[in-house]
Amino acid sequence: MRALLIVDVQNDFCPGGALGVDGGHEVVPLINQLIPYFDLVVASKDWHPADTIHFEKWPVHCVKNTAGAEFHPELQTDQIDKVVLKGTENKDDGYSAFEATNLNLATYFRKKDVNHLVVVGLTTDYCVKSTVLDALKRDFKVTLLSDATRAVEAQPGDRNQALDSMKQAGCKIDVVENYITALQQ
Repeated sequence: MRALLIVDVQNDFCPGGALGVDGGHEVVPLINQLIPYFDLVVASKDWHPADTIHFEKWPVHCVKNTAGAEFHPELQTDQIDKVVLKGTENKDDGYSAFEATNLNLATYFRKKDVNHLVVVGLTTDYCVKSTVLDALKRDFKVTLLSDATRAVEAQPGDRNQALDSMKQAGCKIDVVENYITALQQ
């Protein structure tokens, strides 16, 4: 069984947000197209305390219970089965969805007989990459739909390096249109 894993499609990572990435909002319609093809959809959220050491590296973003930490308003959340919260501790960066503090994500997927994760979201070079690599380490098959991700690009080329490292670790890279076409055949 496969599941859709949506990483951090939150207001603060979209244009106008505290850590907005170029085109962050553009992933939303692509993700919404995908959701109906999955029986299980899980989404992660950065859910930082205001005093986390994470903000020594990054601008203040996705502080729990703030508008910036909420999902993008156009994301179809009614079909999300579980939301996992990460980065919830003062000394926790929480890049990977597998670092969620409210649910052991690997155990949850195994109980649901999921062996294949399709990953989308924000940001390619940090949270998406960490999530993909952690999933692979836990022996899940992983497909990343690269057009449904966007990167911080703190350094030029970070997105491409992230994609390369995920591919080298065993992740299949595809795009939404091709993935949906294959499902329909």
